[in-house]
Amino acid sequence: MRILIIGAGFAGMYAALSAARLREIQGVSPEQLEIALVAPEPVLVIRPRLYEPKPETLSAPLLDVLKAIDVTYVQGSAETINTEARTVQIATTTKGTGKGTRKTLSYDRLVVATGSRLFRPNIPGLAEHGFSVDTLNDAVALDKHLHGLTRRPAVNGRDTVVVAGGGFTGIEAATEMPARLREILGADAKTRVIIVERNNAIAPDMGAGARPVIEEALRKVGVETRLGAGVASLDQSGVTLSNGERIETETVIWAAGIRAAPLTTQIPAGRDNFGRLLVDRDLRVPGVTGVFATGDAARAACDDDGNHALMSCQHATRMGAFAGNNAAAELLGVPTRPYHQKAYVTCLDLGEAGALFTRGWERKVEMVGDVAKKTKREINTVWIYPPKAERALALASADPERVTDV
Repeated sequence: MRILIIGAGFAGMYAALSAARLREIQGVSPEQLEIALVAPEPVLVIRPRLYEPKPETLSAPLLDVLKAIDVTYVQGSAETINTEARTVQIATTTKGTGKGTRKTLSYDRLVVATGSRLFRPNIPGLAEHGFSVDTLNDAVALDKHLHGLTRRPAVNGRDTVVVAGGGFTGIEAATEMPARLREILGADAKTRVIIVERNNAIAPDMGAGARPVIEEALRKVGVETRLGAGVASLDQSGVTLSNGERIETETVIWAAGIRAAPLTTQIPAGRDNFGRLLVDRDLRVPGVTGVFATGDAARAACDDDGNHALMSCQHATRMGAFAGNNAAAELLGVPTRPYHQKAYVTCLDLGEAGALFTRGWERKVEMVGDVAKKTKREINTVWIYPPKAERALALASADPERVTDV
């Protein structure tokens, strides 16, 4: 028997850990139940931190962890899913040669943990001139560009950064940027950072309680806002907004929305407006035998009150643990565990203004400033990293009922 997991993000990693945990509990050998994880590289990209400097350091190796728990790593990218034949075609590329091969793996249970991608609309100039912090390569490219600004004359918006999108990613990228620019360009540089948000309020999802904290933080670090307007076009020297305003800049960071990875379209099932597969409480894809979806690839109910998992690390880790457990449970003939996640917190980095910590779907403010920043650092440097490559500790970390139980 084989469980095949596609994706080595937070959901995929915890799916592998949790499936291996249940296999161990049931006394089943890896020869009887193989757990295989498919990903281009055996690393976990610490995606929630890609707005920070030195993004090239923001990944963690997974190979030793996977070996410690007897999970097979399959190098490659899943290209084709055949749910009737229960097979996945995987493309591999040999480093340094550019040559690739293809192989097909069968599965008894499939866990789709393919994550999400930044949504890039067809805005003139965006593909050519826009940056992002969506992937490790994107963040490295932005960092290289920022350091390259020192070789350009300090005119025509060189020291201005425009961030398109006033949600979580946009705010974290923007509030970190003044310090990054001063570090690169010098303390005397006349830097500007501007968030452009189509809604009439910054952080539209945060609510009235948290928003004043964010607005004060933006003022404190010197980030401007343009509300009720979007980016209409980009070129090499600036952006034009939908209200006609022109901002001279050589750096535009796109942070305006994400969608489930395109591979989900190969599963013959319902999806939401974000491309996420609709799943039941066990994270199965209804009507598609043997397929589970998790993390940013799935739209799952968190509770009985109408709340659904967000496309976030916090939800992906716990959803991954439930998906992996349940895929293994079906094959091992033991009861599945319905996914639930009533606890929900938000910890938003606000650069030199500290951070904001809220609890609950109503986002009640619990901590602000330096106190919240300490918690944010702990989340970013400890909590979201893989467990140590020690079998007992790694397996224990994936108890579905305890993962991200905050």
